[in-house]
Amino acid sequence: MRIFLLHLIIIILGTTFTSCTSQQKTYKIGVSQCAPGPWRDKVNHEMLAAQHLFEYDAKVIIATSYDDTQHQIKQIDSLVNSGIDLLVVAPNEAGPISNAIEKVKAKGIPVICFDRKVENDNYTAFIGGDNVEAGKAIGVNAIDIAHGLQVDGRKPFILEITAALSNTPALERHQGFAKVMEGHDELEYVWKESNWSSEETCRILKEQIETGHLPDIVFCHNDGMATGAYKAVVETGTEGKIRIMGIDGMPGEGLDYVQFGHQIASYVYPTGGDKIIKLALDILTGKPYDRENKLQGILVVPENAWPIATTTTELLRQVEELVTIQDKLEGYLGLYNTQRKVLVGSLVAIVLLVVAIILIWRALVQTRRTTRQRQTMNEEQILFYTNPDTRTLRQVFDTPSDQVPQPRSQDAIFAETLNKAIRDNMSNPELKMDDLGDELGMSRVQLYRKVKSLTGISPVELLREMRLQRGYNLLLSTTKSVSEIAFEVGFNTPSYFSNCFKKQFGKYPTDLRAEQ
Repeated sequence: MRIFLLHLIIIILGTTFTSCTSQQKTYKIGVSQCAPGPWRDKVNHEMLAAQHLFEYDAKVIIATSYDDTQHQIKQIDSLVNSGIDLLVVAPNEAGPISNAIEKVKAKGIPVICFDRKVENDNYTAFIGGDNVEAGKAIGVNAIDIAHGLQVDGRKPFILEITAALSNTPALERHQGFAKVMEGHDELEYVWKESNWSSEETCRILKEQIETGHLPDIVFCHNDGMATGAYKAVVETGTEGKIRIMGIDGMPGEGLDYVQFGHQIASYVYPTGGDKIIKLALDILTGKPYDRENKLQGILVVPENAWPIATTTTELLRQVEELVTIQDKLEGYLGLYNTQRKVLVGSLVAIVLLVVAIILIWRALVQTRRTTRQRQTMNEEQILFYTNPDTRTLRQVFDTPSDQVPQPRSQDAIFAETLNKAIRDNMSNPELKMDDLGDELGMSRVQLYRKVKSLTGISPVELLREMRLQRGYNLLLSTTKSVSEIAFEVGFNTPSYFSNCFKKQFGKYPTDLRAEQ
């Protein structure tokens, strides 16, 4: 990303001071996306940010067909008629789009298939994630988890809910997952075909649950489908019994779901928008290129979800800012076409360049700071576990605030303050770490590092443990119902409270009441 930002500065400076005299060709690249969504929005932003990143400029025109094959065919015709130099297409369906691509190539226009392929080989190049590898990575993780399950008198049950197998990503993800399942007779493996919608996934999983034969692990072909699976387990009261996995690994979706515990795994399916534009320009300018270009992804599990989410969110923010700056620069640089606006356009462009450089510098500083924070986090944890004075600080969070002893250090003061903040806001089910950070005058990252170093667990885990301990005390000391106590300590649903309580104390709330 640092190289990307430095290149962008050079390109912006070159564009600002030579746009009046340079007549270098700008290549027009048409993009036909099969569907909307956060993952494809990320690709689009990356392609737009990379328009002026390389030796030759590109003008990217993006159209979306919203899962309508016939609309996409018309869209491709419209892009060709607009005079594009190259077409990038993510086919909605492999078969019907093949004929449309043949017509484009017959007109001498190169075609890059992105993310999804067509039925024939009549395209110039392909670039996208390795869907077979993604399916295999999830499959290996699913088998490891299944082997660790405690099931009595039956095999661990793994259910795969595929997207429509008429498109290549779904087919290849299924092939990779099914390949890993081969030979594991100690497991029960079943797959059912759906589409890319969360609603249909929810319906299929509900039907399976209603049979009484609950899957232990459910693999959905993307994180959007995984939200439908999570909705199904919540509505059927099986949350905690069924473990959900998905693919995409986007902020606001899979990365957050893994951190929240809604999913046990996701897979960062790479976007590579800048690589698409580089491949397109290499083809258009006669440079060597590979016909098949596979992008590398990464498995996301609870242990690595937070650093991946932090980095990905920061990179997304930077790309969005760069696209905004670039759009403004292009608008202002257009003023060079008329002499009477040359001076105004130049001044505005310079101001925007200064802003861009400041933003980029801040981003670089933040990236270095994040790296240093990660390096010191392990050191702080080692000190925590080897220093007997700090080991007792976690006891503050298990003690009512009026019984906390006089603090002896800054860490103890922090622990007491955080203890009070959590207890004051415990009943709020929407309480976020950012809210606690604001109350303590700390950023989310600072709060995470501090709590992790003092207690050995994350702030989210600490909040959940304190809520469960409060619920345990209320069960013993009051006659309130389990539902009343669940809501009082900040759980959205009594069933989720009961499942978490069972994991924490080895028994359900009703069992604890029965022992009194």
